[in-house]
Amino acid sequence: MHALHARLPKNFVLEERLERYADAIEASPADYAGTWAEACHPIDPAHPHARYQRIVLDMGCGKGASTAEAASRDRDTLYVGIDCEPICIAYAAQHAVESGLDNVVFAPGVASKLGRYFAPGELDQIILNFPTPFPRKKEAWERLTHADVLVSYRRLLKPGGVVTFKTDSLPLWNFSRGQFEIAGYRALWESTDARAERPQDPVSWYEKRLSAQGATVYAIEATPDPAREPKLDADGRVVQTKPLSLIDYLPDDLESMDYIPHGMQGTVINLRNLARKGHFDRHL
Repeated sequence: MHALHARLPKNFVLEERLERYADAIEASPADYAGTWAEACHPIDPAHPHARYQRIVLDMGCGKGASTAEAASRDRDTLYVGIDCEPICIAYAAQHAVESGLDNVVFAPGVASKLGRYFAPGELDQIILNFPTPFPRKKEAWERLTHADVLVSYRRLLKPGGVVTFKTDSLPLWNFSRGQFEIAGYRALWESTDARAERPQDPVSWYEKRLSAQGATVYAIEATPDPAREPKLDADGRVVQTKPLSLIDYLPDDLESMDYIPHGMQGTVINLRNLARKGHFDRHL
């Protein structure tokens, strides 16, 4: 989620931060494809072939607080946090180094290149915490839970691997439920109040900030179903059978919304104004 930016402290020098905390940064993640479990494990002369038991990807990890918290609880698992913003990588790496964690690394990257960063079947879990909603129909393919993106995750997950998705956006959650379905996933857990149901889960910076504004956390955890292959068109894209604009997932009575999901404030305000004038149209 990149629409909610961290405020930089005075005298923050990005290059200096990246260099200082380089021990927790992998600048070229593609170099580790297929070897993350071994290459990132601390050297142990007594066990020269030591490797991590599991690999978890936190896609769009932000400042890495929840990634580091999860890693501190599960030292036999390697956590890889990827984000497109170098500032977030700097903060995340600082958090890992200062916490003394050797089972978490952060790397710059984007979802469209995950196939270069990881080998098929290399990941046990992919975490999507509060991804950017991109409400317009023409932006739907940029969502991390778009069916085409979910299909790309299928190739990277081990048999039985899971995708864990959390958001403050009920429209994005409802859109994502349909996308998991047509991408051939089986839901293991769906929640309209994930923090209440799993209070022990690590808390991200975004969740803390948005919850303080009144957000509820919605979640889906799903696994690829080997018996349900997605239907693809001639170009290899998933055949869409669900609405793509998040406006289609908004309530009819926009005035009833007590909380507007982050990234949709402008859209909802504009639609409220149109509705008051009798010109509400869900299709952008």
